[in-house]
Amino acid sequence: MFRRLDGLSVRTRVLAAVLALSTLGLAVAGAVLFGLQRGQINQRIDDSLRRSVEEFDTLADIGIDPETGQEFTRGSQLVRTVMARTAPAENEGMVGIVDGQVALTANNSVQLRLEDDHELIDKVVAQPETERIILTSIQTEQTTYRAVTVPVQLSSDPTHSIFLLAFDYDAELEELGDNFRTYTLISLAALVLISGVGWLVAGRLLAPIRLVRETAQKITETDLSRRIPVSGHDDLSELSRTFNEMLDRLQGSMTAQRQLLDDVGHELRTPITIVQGHLELQDSRDPEDVDSVRAIALDELDRMRLLVDDLVTLAGAERPGFVKPRPLEVGQLTDDVLDKACTLGNRRWVVDSRAEHTWSLDPKRMTQAWLQLAANAVKFSSTGSTIAVGSRAVAGELRLWVRDEGVGIAPEDQTRIFERFARGTNGTRAEGSGLGLTIVNAIVHAHGGIVELASAPAHGSTFTIVIRERQPEQEDPV
Repeated sequence: MFRRLDGLSVRTRVLAAVLALSTLGLAVAGAVLFGLQRGQINQRIDDSLRRSVEEFDTLADIGIDPETGQEFTRGSQLVRTVMARTAPAENEGMVGIVDGQVALTANNSVQLRLEDDHELIDKVVAQPETERIILTSIQTEQTTYRAVTVPVQLSSDPTHSIFLLAFDYDAELEELGDNFRTYTLISLAALVLISGVGWLVAGRLLAPIRLVRETAQKITETDLSRRIPVSGHDDLSELSRTFNEMLDRLQGSMTAQRQLLDDVGHELRTPITIVQGHLELQDSRDPEDVDSVRAIALDELDRMRLLVDDLVTLAGAERPGFVKPRPLEVGQLTDDVLDKACTLGNRRWVVDSRAEHTWSLDPKRMTQAWLQLAANAVKFSSTGSTIAVGSRAVAGELRLWVRDEGVGIAPEDQTRIFERFARGTNGTRAEGSGLGLTIVNAIVHAHGGIVELASAPAHGSTFTIVIRERQPEQEDPV
């Protein structure tokens, strides 16, 4: 059954579940109500029969006919007196049987005529003779009775009398059946109403899901601008917000990808154009010209290789596991970076300070980022000038920096230089892929940090890597 529902819409499945639960609830409630009311009817009938028997016993114990004041000498007299003093309820009747024959009947106001059901009389007469009062159910072709039989045997009377008092049980249950049929009709009407209201409510509640589906269908590679209208603060609204945030990230990723392709195409076009132009103009008969063009081509190919390597690094920054932090001695890392930086250029290399702390860092990636900042400092500073590296841990932050005495960076360029292929406007074009600071930014962000820049034209620059201490993850309480 559940597999059949798999192909239906969520709205239909929700409505089917609501209707199934409602039907089950109404059926259980109806069955319980029917059982309780039937039990009450049974109890009412039995209580009425017992009260009549008690009145019979009381009169029999006295043994005096209240109308004549004479002692009962025959059982039929006692039965006649009791029947005269008994007012049967609706669907109740009585007869007096003497020696197996109906001898006494109720007055004409009593609608249930037990004497007309010969099968009932025969079954009562056929019961074994006993002095016990019998309360039982008797079924005939006409109906089912709830009956009490009271045997009457006086010592002065040779005849055997029976007082029979009975309810038409089927007639008593008929009203209950009518009520139950009415309940069934009302329940069906309620289910129809529930289905209508449920269909509307389910449609309203699931509207965000429908919008998600419709929006997803309308999204194409060239159009990621569509968003789902969100209102409210329920789970489905949160789903819509999450879907919109996913689209924002997807659109940003696609935009960045297109921009990257445009930037890469632009950067690759330059060396390719240079190589192509020199190859087209070279004089193959002139060895010096061939060697010159060969050197230019190799130089441009080196630039292209460097660009590709940097692009591979940037692509890896978006993947899990790009950095693999482990506890690292920051002071030792500072010394190692200084030793490697000294080979980058003829500068006066110094250490401002060393942090004697252990920090969670990826030694390979952090060394790469730090040396990239040192290489930039060499590119934009003069021979013999001072370049300083340093590290310090303060207030839960690790700060790693490179300070130079170079040309500095104009304020309007200080944000832009971290973008791909961006270069400053100070008139100096350094060799490189144009991705150095972008790679530094990616490595630092992967560590959960930021890169700060303090610079002014003609006064040098200080690039600072700032990484906050990572808090240990809290385990969920068991």
